[in-house]
Amino acid sequence: MPNYAEAQEVLYHIGISKNMIKNAKYALLPGDPGRVEGLAKALGPAEFVGCHREFTSWLATVQGQPVLVISTGMGCPCVSIAMEELARLGVTHFIRVGTTGSLQEKLNLGDVVISKAAVRTDGASKCYAPVEYPAVADLDITLALRQAAEELQVPHQVGITVTTDSFWPGQERYDSFTGYVPRALQGTLQEWQKLGCSNFEMEAATLFVVANTFGLKAGAICGVVAKRTDSEAVAAPAVYKQAEERFQKVAKRALEILIKEGR
Repeated sequence: MPNYAEAQEVLYHIGISKNMIKNAKYALLPGDPGRVEGLAKALGPAEFVGCHREFTSWLATVQGQPVLVISTGMGCPCVSIAMEELARLGVTHFIRVGTTGSLQEKLNLGDVVISKAAVRTDGASKCYAPVEYPAVADLDITLALRQAAEELQVPHQVGITVTTDSFWPGQERYDSFTGYVPRALQGTLQEWQKLGCSNFEMEAATLFVVANTFGLKAGAICGVVAKRTDSEAVAAPAVYKQAEERFQKVAKRALEILIKEGR
């Protein structure tokens, strides 16, 4: 039987209760705590809920339904912690929103990537299912995100994400402190490109595996702020702003579709 929290029980890591989020079923999960307020307000009327550790929470309203926006911090372990506790509060739909580095020439800075699946080079997802278990996004959420991007005419691609635990060697970046990438990881960027993967990021695989093993729904949309076919560099602030505005609009419209259609 699922281990649901009591209505007033404040959970240890995220610092919120079911009552505090008004029984919200939908949650947007940015990594950056600094992105939460703007994202919540972009959805509609919003109010601050709490801040504990890396988990900053705001509650917005979309189509008359409460939608939680809560940061997870960076990386898969934090995502798994957030999902464990949010599931205990009754959240059933999770959408990761964030930034990413593109792997394909046709994915440009400012575009968005909607993940239909993820390559599991992370570690946290292996605590929930063996490596043979696929990390796949929920079909309803993925289709809603794609429909929203098409309606809003936001440049996008639905693709397979590569989730890593490391921003530097795990994504074959050589601009780190030492500049060294272990031999086993050298050439992996080109390999993922040749296999048709769309982007690097650091949360989606665990998000998808945890959601599926829990019987819940999860999707992901990220704005491109680094084009790895050109360089290892992260783009200028103006690109960040454009990418953020785009994924905010797409996420909002997708939520409207999901809530209206009861998916």
